[in-house]
Amino acid sequence: MSNDRYVSPMSERYASKEMQYIFSPDMKFRTWRRLWIALAETEKELGLNITDEQIEELKAHKDDINYDVAKDREALVRHDVMSHVYAYGVQCPKAKGIIHLGATSCYVGDNTDIIVMTEALKLVKKKLINVIAELSKFAMKYKDLPTLAFTHFQPAQPTTVGKRATLWLMELKLDLEDLEYLIDTMKLLGSKGTTGTQASFLELFDGDYEKVKLVDSTIAKKMGYKECFPVSGQTYSRKVDTRVLNVLAGIAASAHKFSNDIRLLQHLKEIEEPFEKNQIGSSAMAYKRNPMRSERIASLANYVMVDALNPAITSSTQWFERTLDDSANKRVSIPEGFLAVDGILDLYLNVVDGLVVYPKVIEKRLMSELPFMATENIMMDAVKAGGDRQELHEKIRQLSMEAGKNVKESGLENNLLELIAADPAFNMSLDELKKTMDPSKYVGCAPMQTEEFITDVINPILSENKDILGMTAEINV
Repeated sequence: MSNDRYVSPMSERYASKEMQYIFSPDMKFRTWRRLWIALAETEKELGLNITDEQIEELKAHKDDINYDVAKDREALVRHDVMSHVYAYGVQCPKAKGIIHLGATSCYVGDNTDIIVMTEALKLVKKKLINVIAELSKFAMKYKDLPTLAFTHFQPAQPTTVGKRATLWLMELKLDLEDLEYLIDTMKLLGSKGTTGTQASFLELFDGDYEKVKLVDSTIAKKMGYKECFPVSGQTYSRKVDTRVLNVLAGIAASAHKFSNDIRLLQHLKEIEEPFEKNQIGSSAMAYKRNPMRSERIASLANYVMVDALNPAITSSTQWFERTLDDSANKRVSIPEGFLAVDGILDLYLNVVDGLVVYPKVIEKRLMSELPFMATENIMMDAVKAGGDRQELHEKIRQLSMEAGKNVKESGLENNLLELIAADPAFNMSLDELKKTMDPSKYVGCAPMQTEEFITDVINPILSENKDILGMTAEINV
């Protein structure tokens, strides 16, 4: 590794080797050669004078790319595609005359971009499914554990730890739906020519439009796609890049929400992300256990959500059949967006896999607030014993304010139950009141909702994708 030049943190710190390879030069240029083979085969099948010997020669050298020859040639001609056409031709002297026949640079460039993004989306799906699987285990494990719920980060009616996890899961399910739709609808550019009219192919096939139409569909099948875009300029619509980054931004947003909740819960000492034996939380405060992983998720997610603006702006400013002010932006925004999401999902999986739950802390906080939550039940029991509902409501309100004042201003324990027991209007002893303090009575349908959601919604997804389950994730630094 050279230490005298900038290296992207996405590759050095955050993204997996698997995702890095998808956006590597090797993946790119091998795909170019696969596309040139598909084009030559298609043209041969449609009647052009291309031999089996030429095709076999191309196939024999599809992976052993002579990068040095291409690099030297590009320094001379300043054109990456033509440099690789030349380098391929050096290795394939019999076929060099038919390489790239009738195509433009966008034939290999744009089709490869689509193929690379599709493969990257499939890897994102694999990791997203594994996060969903791990989170579903957590939800089921803690579906019955009562915890204080919050609205506006103020104490609210209790829920369960597992039910809270289903809220994170639901957002990931929505992301998965968007992701699967996008993967299923990805199309190749095909070979459309300089302005999308396929004029060169109409010339090659002596005006036979039916054969020209077969060029795109045949190439698509050879490359493993259902179809090509029916119309385009020289490039595929950059709106595709916008759709892709928007789906990635959606995943990032869901992960960000999860990371925020974990950071807040870690502050409350109720749930912590994993903390390694030799991990240092602070250079100054040795006792600290900072939620570093969750903070990194939030940081990378911010990047991805903003990065989604890049293709949106680019696609909106393309001129007519094509312009080249998209190229430099695409080279950065799309790979970096995928690498960031890849890192986010590895972190997400790593955090969920190692979450530490502290039931005693959760119970203590819940019990400190539960008397306020139980006031409606207490009031109903007092009414059943002959009390006046309106009078009791006012007394409950006043006693709640007094107990709250004791907690906030004097730092005392919540003594609402004692205050109620001392008021003859309620006609209830302290022991009777304490019997109402079972947290499980106040979580509503949370346990059942959790179990039904996992069983009916999540498990079918996991069953359908069982062949890609079982991932673990290690973070780099």
